[in-house]
Amino acid sequence: QVQLAESGGGSVQAGSSLTLSCTISELPFTDYPMAWLRQAPGKEREGVAIIDVNGSASYSDSVKGRFTISRDDAKNTLYLQMDSLKPEDTAKYYCAAGSLIALRTMFRDSKKRLGFWGQGTQVTVSS
Repeated sequence: QVQLAESGGGSVQAGSSLTLSCTISELPFTDYPMAWLRQAPGKEREGVAIIDVNGSASYSDSVKGRFTISRDDAKNTLYLQMDSLKPEDTAKYYCAAGSLIALRTMFRDSKKRLGFWGQGTQVTVSS
């Protein structure tokens, strides 16, 4: 059974940093592009970052320059380094695995849920 498990969330002050991790099991990690998405209460889900199997990454405008997505294929682990956190970054963060088309579709359509997902980890940023 495919499992994605996020960790690393927490409550921090604005301007702080956090690193999220997502460990994947029962999935050929190196074959899959990966993504981070987030959803705040009362708001639409938002795509945060995508990383392809070759390591090329893309980001939403809201996090570009502050967040860095990376992957360690030897550890089957996806990361999201979040710097200069803002209160508007408060959300539950999810990792997802899927084809590049599926991930990009979810970035365009917040109602779509494609591929494999974790349960999420909460990030709360206070001012």
